[in-house]
Amino acid sequence: MGLIRAAAGAIGSTLQDQWKEAIRCEEMGNDILMVKKTTPTGVISNKSVVIVGPGQGAIIYDNGRIVDATAEEGFYTFDTSSTPSLFAGQFGEMFKEMWQRFTFNGATAKEQAVYFFNTKEIIGNKFGTPNPVPYKDWGHPIMNARTNSYLAMSVKVKCFGTYTFQIADPFVFMSKIAGLSEVYKKEDLTEQIRAEVIGSFVNVMNSLGSDQYKIEVLELPNKTDEIKQIMDTAVFDQPIRDRGLKIVSFIVESLTLDDESNEKINKYEIGGDAYQQQGTLVGSYANAIEDAANNPNGTMNGFMGVGMMGMASGGAFGNATAGAFGGAAPMQPNPQAAAAAQTPSAPGPARMGWDTPVAAAPNAPGAAKMAWDKPAQTTPAPENLGGKICPNCGAQVAGNFCGECGTKYEAPVVPQKRVCPKCGTEAIGKFCTNCGTQID
Repeated sequence: MGLIRAAAGAIGSTLQDQWKEAIRCEEMGNDILMVKKTTPTGVISNKSVVIVGPGQGAIIYDNGRIVDATAEEGFYTFDTSSTPSLFAGQFGEMFKEMWQRFTFNGATAKEQAVYFFNTKEIIGNKFGTPNPVPYKDWGHPIMNARTNSYLAMSVKVKCFGTYTFQIADPFVFMSKIAGLSEVYKKEDLTEQIRAEVIGSFVNVMNSLGSDQYKIEVLELPNKTDEIKQIMDTAVFDQPIRDRGLKIVSFIVESLTLDDESNEKINKYEIGGDAYQQQGTLVGSYANAIEDAANNPNGTMNGFMGVGMMGMASGGAFGNATAGAFGGAAPMQPNPQAAAAAQTPSAPGPARMGWDTPVAAAPNAPGAAKMAWDKPAQTTPAPENLGGKICPNCGAQVAGNFCGECGTKYEAPVVPQKRVCPKCGTEAIGKFCTNCGTQID
C-alpha cells in the first residue's frame, strides 16, 4: 500500500477516468499548519489520486500507522497492492526511518486519510521581551580599579522583533502537537512557540554580551546573522525542535533601554575617559555635588562634605572628575607642604595643601602661620624732615610750604612753661598742685 507518482499531465488525460477519487488540499496560506483530508466513507479507494500542491507535504495514514509520505508536489496514485514506494522529497530519509515505528502511541484508527502539511516558511510572527533583560554592554566598558581590567556596563533592555519558522519534522509535529486534528492552525501554537523563542533569544543575548563576542547593546538590531548562528550552534531553540519545528530567521526590530540604563549611559557619555577609569565613582561624585547644592542646611556644609569625600578617596574623585565636569581637578594635598611639616625647621603639622606654611622669621619661633595669617605689610616710616607736619594733609613739610598740597606751614605757638614761685613745681593750671600757691 502506498503512493505511485502519476505521469506528468495525466490529470488532464484519459487516465483521469481510472481515478475513482481525487484527494487534494487547497492553499493553506500562512495560518494553517496541517489539514486532514479523507473520503465521505473514511476509506481511500484503490487507484485514487492524491494531489500535493507547492509548499505542501502529505502523509498517508491507514488504521493507526503511516504507510507513505511525500514532500514533493505532484499527482500520486494510491495503490493498496504496493509497498511504500515513495517517501520522497525533503523528508525522504526521515520518512523511511519513521515508517515502521510510528503508531500514534498505540491509538486505534478506524479510517484512512491524507494529512497535508504546510512546509512553507511561516512568516510575520512577532515577539517581545515582557520584562527588561539584563545585558553586558561592551560599548561602554568601565575600568575596575581593583583588578585593573575593564568590565562591561550592566544594562537592561527590552527587545521587539519578528521570527519565521517551518515544520522540520512532520512526524514529530503530528505526534507531539497536531495529533489527528481536522485542522491545526498557527494560532493554536503561537503563545507556546513565542515563549520558547523569547527564552532562546535571552540565551543568545547572554552569549552576545560575553567576553567572546562583546557586542554593544545598541548594535543588537544589526546582529541578525550572529543571533541565528549562535542559536543554531548552541541549539538554544531545542524545545522548538523537539516539537518538529525550526526557527528559520530571527530579526530584532527595536531595542529599548530602561530608565536606569539610559541614565548610566548618559553619565558615561558626559564623563568620557573619567567614567571609564572610575566607573560609578563619577556618578556618586556628581550626585554628591548636586546634593550639596540642594543642601537645606547650607551649601557650604554640603561642599565641605564633598571635599572630605575627595580627601578620603586619596584624590580619586579629583582625577576622575577633572574631565567629566570640564574644569580643573579639585585641590590636591601639597607634597612640598607635607615635606616641610616633617622637617625641624617647620615645627607643627602642616594642614591641607592650600594651607602652605609661611617660613618663620628667625626671631619668630613657633609653628609657621598659614598663608591667610600673614601680618599686613606696613610701609617703612619716611625719614624725619624736622618734625614739621602740614596742618591740611598731614604730609611732612621740609620748608615753608607743603610739597603735597601747597599749604603754608605755620609754626605752632608753644606756650611758655609756668613754675610755682613758691616751691618751683611746674604748674598746669592757675594754682600749684604741690603747695596751692596761685600762679599769675
